[in-house]
Amino acid sequence: MKESIRLRLDVSYDGAEFSGWAAQPGRRTVAGVLVEALKRLVGVETPLGLTVAGRTDAGVHATGQVCHIDLPAEAWTELEASLLRRLAALMPPDARVRVITPVPDTFDARFSATFRRYEYRVSDTTWGPEPLRRHDTLGWVRPLDLDRLNAAAAGLVGEHDYAAFCKRKEHATTIRAINRLDWRREPDGVCVATVQADAFCQAMVRSLVGAMLTVGDGRREPDWPAKLLTLRERSSEVTVAPAHGLTLVAVGYPAEAEYAARADATRRLRA
Repeated sequence: MKESIRLRLDVSYDGAEFSGWAAQPGRRTVAGVLVEALKRLVGVETPLGLTVAGRTDAGVHATGQVCHIDLPAEAWTELEASLLRRLAALMPPDARVRVITPVPDTFDARFSATFRRYEYRVSDTTWGPEPLRRHDTLGWVRPLDLDRLNAAAAGLVGEHDYAAFCKRKEHATTIRAINRLDWRREPDGVCVATVQADAFCQAMVRSLVGAMLTVGDGRREPDWPAKLLTLRERSSEVTVAPAHGLTLVAVGYPAEAEYAARADATRRLRA
């Protein structure tokens, strides 16, 4: 019998009261409350190896976050039928584990991922966001032109060095491949940006949105954000959009047989 079972956890959370995903001493984080709940079920000394697809910043939400843990096989045998229900009872109402799936040991929530998809919601009505959506929708005081937003978005798609839009980390690349970036207006009038890439560097999505919004409201020309791609350091002209409008909605993975190869390729690329 295997000593441990790798489990994929699909997680949703309202980021308003969290200091992001990653555990931090003295701060309430998504990983912190998840690990606390799991440890109450399997013992505080049990190593879990919690690994997440993407560490979201403070205030950012998720409906499609993915992580994995390695649970002792004996514990999984005992908890398999009730783990989801028990976690629902132990976790706070602003964080939920929706699905638990046994996966091969080759699955890596972070490195096996082929894409991350985010959405950013903006209301440009004169009265602001609907009260029930105030935690996940930014209010914008200027009218937004959807054609201008999409023109700006088109120039940012592709594989580029997004250093102008990233908080650079030492020895980390800022080259990313965006394969989708577009805006739509929902029936309720809210503008929604969808952005999908192999991965994102810190603050990249909110920086892209911040730049495009200044185009959408007429203060910048549609080709301005793309011109910043020539820079090799963060641009002081780009305002980072607030965190609460951003939601991680999906993480993609290859077929099961390709988990390991994808993880190896991603590690080489990030190095």
